[in-house]
Amino acid sequence: MSEGQLRIIPLGGLGEIGLNFMLIEYRPAEGGRPSAIAVDCGLMFPEQEMLGIDVVIPDFSYLHQHYHLQAVIFTHGHEDHIGALPYLLQEFDVPIYGTPFTLGLIRDKLAERGLLEQTTIHEFRARQEWQVGPFHIEGIPVTHSIVDASALAITTPLGTIIHTGDFKIDHTPIDDRQTDLARLAEWGERGVLLLLADSTNVERPGSNPSERSLTRPLEDIIAQSQGKVLVATFASHIHRIRQVIDLSVKQGRAVGVVGKRLVGNIGIAQDTGHLSLGSDILIDIGQLAGRDPQTVTLLTTGSQGEPMSALSRIAADAHPQVRLAAGDTVVLSSRVIPGNERTIARLLNHLSRRGADLFYEAISCVHVSGHACQDELRLMLNLVRPRYFVPIHGEYRHLVRHAALARQVGVEPDQVFLLENGQVLEIDREGAFQTDPVQAGRVFVDGLAGIEEELIRDRRHMASDGIVVAVLSIAQHTGELVSGPELLSRGFLTVTNGEGLREAKDVVRNTLSELPLESRTDIGTVKEQVRLSLRRYFRRTLGRRPVVLPFVTEM
Repeated sequence: MSEGQLRIIPLGGLGEIGLNFMLIEYRPAEGGRPSAIAVDCGLMFPEQEMLGIDVVIPDFSYLHQHYHLQAVIFTHGHEDHIGALPYLLQEFDVPIYGTPFTLGLIRDKLAERGLLEQTTIHEFRARQEWQVGPFHIEGIPVTHSIVDASALAITTPLGTIIHTGDFKIDHTPIDDRQTDLARLAEWGERGVLLLLADSTNVERPGSNPSERSLTRPLEDIIAQSQGKVLVATFASHIHRIRQVIDLSVKQGRAVGVVGKRLVGNIGIAQDTGHLSLGSDILIDIGQLAGRDPQTVTLLTTGSQGEPMSALSRIAADAHPQVRLAAGDTVVLSSRVIPGNERTIARLLNHLSRRGADLFYEAISCVHVSGHACQDELRLMLNLVRPRYFVPIHGEYRHLVRHAALARQVGVEPDQVFLLENGQVLEIDREGAFQTDPVQAGRVFVDGLAGIEEELIRDRRHMASDGIVVAVLSIAQHTGELVSGPELLSRGFLTVTNGEGLREAKDVVRNTLSELPLESRTDIGTVKEQVRLSLRRYFRRTLGRRPVVLPFVTEM
């Protein structure tokens, strides 16, 4: 065991979708100083019952107890892989590595937090190699639902670890940047100690269709539309954005972009060479009024029915610049994230009331997944031929099924390890085994406070500013206020502060009365508007920022 010991420590992303944060730790023999790198540092968006929570991030307690982190290396730029980085950098000074588009997204995020100037940032490209302490690292191109995604080959004194990141195998990708199967096979020939592989789509048999398979369906939809075409997709899906722009231009349509984040991501894609758009292609959405609707395509965010997204406001006839008319076409070019079914159904109903023609995954071929299905996962295992295998990136049932798949293709059963967050896999020359777990978990963040106050695990701002619960009932079909609002508080308003309570209730009533019908009948929108209006009121009148939890029921 003269080479020392490797420790694989997942602090997020195993047994759940999102929150990806994997530590790879090397401990040299004879008591030398340990070294560690992290792969990705992502967040998770809150589940419906997590009231008052904006995002969820990994628990960094282990790093405080055993800090020898030398770098964070990013496989790609989705929020579940980069979103927790500002919180990590608030606590630790650590350099980061990523591909150009990934770093473009990260730079914007860090600039918003005032962390950009103090962060050391390194860019890597396909097949580029570099050294971090005892780790020799190479980026390997993979295809995913975002540009510039990368797997990692991490060579250590004990052997090479392949971390796939999120991937699929697409032989005809939009940008011609395929998953580098030849390079993965070369690593397999050399010998791979451990494979850490994406499990998200392991329940789906076969292989994913190519992104190019959407070209004909999208082209037909755009060509046949008698009005405006609105396409909602994820703001980071540059491949899909590029397809929609190219097909719209082919049909003689100019393209408008609705949504700040989408505008920003398109700018980053242009800066990094992933989009090349002439000045006559994109139009200012403020100039829509004078254009023939049949000459316009709009790209927008909000495919998950987020209450305050551009598409939700358009559907509720509440957007200041975009109005839907009968005969317009709306395409939801994305999957339904589990838990969002009801919200998306409401969105589709609102769009139908506007007279729009609808196309979405359940009824049309308008989306393909970015995650490998069973045949693609088998191919990865057969190319890499690892000694040890750990399935990652998935709920527990996904990990179990991926482990079974690995055993089917020949990985020895006792060399397949099912880990959950905090569980540790140790590898040395004698073998691999699980050892004592470390502290891991979730930290809930209320994003309205400053970053120092956002860790609501400690609830420092709740202790100082208190909590207000707003309870009200609305009519299901009209959105009219049926009962309430009742305001309950702890550590904030008191029964003696009657005037403040009356004014706050008026704020809620006025907020509801000013919403259009579709917004008043959407509980998600009502909750968000009540929360924001009360926060603004208390901050303006009392200089306080309580946690506001709206409870809204339909009658």
